[in-house]
Amino acid sequence: MEILKKLPDTEFDIMKVVWANEPPVTSNIVMQQLGNEREWKAQTAISLLQRLVERGFIRTEKAGKERSYFPLISKEDYLKFETGDFMERFHGNSFASLVATLYGGDKIKDIDLDQLARWLKEKRE
Repeated sequence: MEILKKLPDTEFDIMKVVWANEPPVTSNIVMQQLGNEREWKAQTAISLLQRLVERGFIRTEKAGKERSYFPLISKEDYLKFETGDFMERFHGNSFASLVATLYGGDKIKDIDLDQLARWLKEKRE
């Protein structure tokens, strides 16, 4: 698999629509679930989908006048990539640094740490 690259927020939002729907996805589906609320023109959604094709995240097939889009990268693979990149860039691949930051910023509570400790114990057994 080729090396993944970070998606701009708008393209990531399109990918969330692609992942949330049974393939194939059309530009009409993207417009219904995202474009209308963002007040996009249909051409905007089509252009963003084409960028995702060029980046290798989706493939396209043409059936008559309508194009269909199929994911090439799974949501899980992309989230692993993004999380790994975040951990490396901001926490030097240190899970302890991440947890300390979350805990110190009141983003993680004692109960969350207890659940994490139980999860880690289960994984080691």
